[in-house]
Amino acid sequence: MNGETDLERLLAAMQPVLQLRPYIFTTLTPDAYQALPFVPLGTFWEEEGVTVIASQEQAIACSLSFDSTWACITLTVHSALTAVGFLAAITARLAQAGIPVNPVSAYYHDHLFVPWERRQEAMERLRRQDFVWTNVKREA
Repeated sequence: MNGETDLERLLAAMQPVLQLRPYIFTTLTPDAYQALPFVPLGTFWEEEGVTVIASQEQAIACSLSFDSTWACITLTVHSALTAVGFLAAITARLAQAGIPVNPVSAYYHDHLFVPWERRQEAMERLRRQDFVWTNVKREA
């Protein structure tokens, strides 16, 4: 059940898939988090509060505050948590275009949250055929 660690194979097989709904990031107190009537897509507990990733629809229904909406792009290759350079190569490609990205690594896949209004541009950049060759450093 181990994921792929080879950077060249990861980049060649990443197959980005754009999720159809917008997501939000917000922060809640632990008590407010416990009172949510839904299970968020993602959470991260920090000293200042609980970061919650939820659909925009869920956030609006629960009157959660948020600043912006994000698209989720799932990289469908099963990447190992120990893979080196995979997200660095991808985020560098998006950074070249000035596209902010908030990556989340889960057990099977990596997920990229990009601004909702830039989702198509991000997908185009991730699908470019030259991606694998321009982002893998080769030793001479």
